[in-house]
Amino acid sequence: MISRVKRYFLEIKDFSNPIELNIPKNYQIILGDKENFELNKFFYKQIGVDHYWRDRLIWSDKEWSNYAKSKNLETHILKKEEDLVGFYEQEYHPGSKEVELINMGILKEFRGLKLGSMLLNHAIASASRKNPNRMWVHTCSLDHKHALQNYKSKGFEIFKEEEIDFVA
Repeated sequence: MISRVKRYFLEIKDFSNPIELNIPKNYQIILGDKENFELNKFFYKQIGVDHYWRDRLIWSDKEWSNYAKSKNLETHILKKEEDLVGFYEQEYHPGSKEVELINMGILKEFRGLKLGSMLLNHAIASASRKNPNRMWVHTCSLDHKHALQNYKSKGFEIFKEEEIDFVA
């Protein structure tokens, strides 16, 4: 079945507003180990299943490993005590001085707790330390129902919209 999907490209260029992280008690956000591609793969599959993330499902472990080890990629992991909760991947593009937020998400059992908002604040704060010209992301109508509003509420502005055919 083919359906139309709305895709939004958003950017933030002003990093001057202070960001309050307000990480709840028993939670922490850590920088992932570049040698452990299994975490990237796990989050991509577990979170992506609800949002039709499937481009990487065909990747071999070698492709996952090469991706996770990319020198400009950072994977940040949200944990509650020892439990995995969510993640985001961001890549710094030094040539254009941009940070791309590639993927971000919360595991299903932790959704609805405003953790996505906190994780996005962390991503923006992390990106801002690189002094980028901008941070950008794309989302679509298949992503979490609050994704677009979450980006907008943090200062991201839409710079491009498109509709694409999607085969379910």
